[in-house]
Amino acid sequence: MEIGNLIRMANRIGQFFEAMPDRQEALEGVANHIHKFWEPRMRNELLGFLERHPDGNATDERLHPLVLEAVTQNRQRLTPLARVA
Repeated sequence: MEIGNLIRMANRIGQFFEAMPDRQEALEGVANHIHKFWEPRMRNELLGFLERHPDGNATDERLHPLVLEAVTQNRQRLTPLARVA
């Protein structure tokens, strides 16, 4: 999947959870949603984007601040397990 589409999807998730009054609950909501509903390939692409752009900003794409914080804090949990052949 193209990284621009993933970032737009992630940003919509961030916008939804941004309305929550409890920031920690919002961060957990973003991380849970990405963990539960994004396939490993999508999570790997998002994590790879953050390896290349740790501030969440690229020339054409920018991660919502809530998404950036949620993914950064939960990187280990969001990293798909390697499959054993």
